[in-house]
Amino acid sequence: MKKILIMGLPGSGKTSLALELSRELNAKWINADKIRKKHNDWDFSKQGILRQAHRMKLISENNKNSFLIADFVCPLTEGRKIFNPDYLIWMNTIKKGRLSTFDKTFEKPRKYDFCIKEKNSKLWAIKIADKIKTYNWNNKKFTSQMLGRYQPFHEGHLKLFEKILVISGQVCI
Repeated sequence: MKKILIMGLPGSGKTSLALELSRELNAKWINADKIRKKHNDWDFSKQGILRQAHRMKLISENNKNSFLIADFVCPLTEGRKIFNPDYLIWMNTIKKGRLSTFDKTFEKPRKYDFCIKEKNSKLWAIKIADKIKTYNWNNKKFTSQMLGRYQPFHEGHLKLFEKILVISGQVCI
């Protein structure tokens, strides 16, 4: 099982990406807000934040899927070490979160596997899934075919392919 942590400030798009990525990877998804609500624990002190990291780690250990996705702010480096993800996705899409509490305590990660700087969860889910899972071409899946020379290949071509990929999920070039 591979654990994926999607972290960032409140309002950065963690939950949107987690939803799309869980679909792409057929992964179990745990959301920190739902877990806090279940335990009625909205303590955002350092102790509360680390308790939540421990809780998320314990929940993740019961997973039977190939992938588990956890989305939570996880503002402290210590909390990220506790959760110990195989992949760390940093939602670096905003400078200030919805809750000012985290703006002051948030420690930017020094190491991450993906740094997302724009809110486009469908596209990023496809890109991330492509990097972390074994890709299998599916002849029965809707596919877009793109014909052309693409010489020289440029940013416009890339944006076109990304848009088509979001629409169809599979592109033959």
